[in-house]
Amino acid sequence: MHAIEKILSKNSGKASVQTGEIVTAKVDFAEINDLYLQTVYSFYEMGGEKVWDRERCAFVFDHYAPCPDVKSAANHREMREFAQKNQLRFHFDIDCGVCHQVMPEAGLIYPGMIVVATDSHTTTHGAFGAMGTGCGATDMATILMTGELWFRVPEIIEVRLEGEAPKGVFPKDVILAVLGKIRADGAVYKAIDFTGSYVEQLNVAGRMTICNMAVEMGAKTAYMQPNQAVLDYVAQRAVRPYEVQFTDPGYVYAETYVFDVSKLEPELACPSSVENVHTLSSVIAQGEVLLQQGYIGSCTGGREEDIAAAARILRGKKIPPYTRLIVVPASKQVMSNCMKSGDLQALMDAGATIAAPGCAACLGVHEGILAPGETCITSTNRNFPGRMGAKDAKLYLASPATVAASILKGKITDPRQYL
Repeated sequence: MHAIEKILSKNSGKASVQTGEIVTAKVDFAEINDLYLQTVYSFYEMGGEKVWDRERCAFVFDHYAPCPDVKSAANHREMREFAQKNQLRFHFDIDCGVCHQVMPEAGLIYPGMIVVATDSHTTTHGAFGAMGTGCGATDMATILMTGELWFRVPEIIEVRLEGEAPKGVFPKDVILAVLGKIRADGAVYKAIDFTGSYVEQLNVAGRMTICNMAVEMGAKTAYMQPNQAVLDYVAQRAVRPYEVQFTDPGYVYAETYVFDVSKLEPELACPSSVENVHTLSSVIAQGEVLLQQGYIGSCTGGREEDIAAAARILRGKKIPPYTRLIVVPASKQVMSNCMKSGDLQALMDAGATIAAPGCAACLGVHEGILAPGETCITSTNRNFPGRMGAKDAKLYLASPATVAASILKGKITDPRQYL
């Protein structure tokens, strides 16, 4: 069996599982973000009284942090009341950051677990050798009541990433290149196992970036066999014992895609689809793309390594007048560490605005939304119309380094000249 199948069989109490089988499995941790107050309503409508385990579920207030309007503030109040009534051990309020960042930092994510959250980018946690997936409010209410959920055992495809990345090619560029080939519907309800020499040496932040965007190909979940960097990270934080699952030798994948990372260059997902991927050089060759905003943040591109990459380019420089750069650390811990390193100060000196940790403008609600007709280059994960504000605003997805170099020039720019 594959490691994902072993996780599903273990949590469903079965000796083995096979593709297409429906199983009911125990959920090791459940997370509800502040978009999903309906989870609380559904919980009570279905007769729920107390959550199944106060130590295995949590709210994370990240999409509306801090609240931009009265409605979101009222939602937070009701969620806090539910958390207090159920005496949840873990609660992440508006000061904490994005759910996919704060849960690993808190030691709640570890190899061999099933984590379900009301957010599609829960595939991020495959970076830790976990099975992470998203769900809606009704399914989450069922988990809160029973600690279980049904799963269809997915087909598993291999994305093998071989070689060493050239200068200026970051994990975001790699996953954009993968997206450009597999497309937005190429892995619907499948699991993606990222393998290969590039993955084996990749740090925790890079692994999270790649697994995060697996859902943009329709994937149900993502997976990477934990390397030493992951094992060290988890060992310092894990709140409970865990067991790493390994794929059996000779496992046959449903499909295999192979990429030579050493031949890649910086990539862009151009408006208005994540699969509209082109090399940065080809976009520049077609003519200048002028920018009004650069954005660095989210569960895809707001970690310490992302902010450091931007600071390396912008330290001692100034962004042009009438342009703006918004930087949103993925968590309070990230913000604190980047303050200590001086990276946030360097970005502020360059003209950046630093926003509170959280999702911010990634979902087009506050802290950086775009006006009609504006163009933004961003390290986030989606660029469809209206994602970051006005429906006719244009979004280019890129690595934080490309974002920094581009906003420095006020137009899409190759970061390699600054590295």
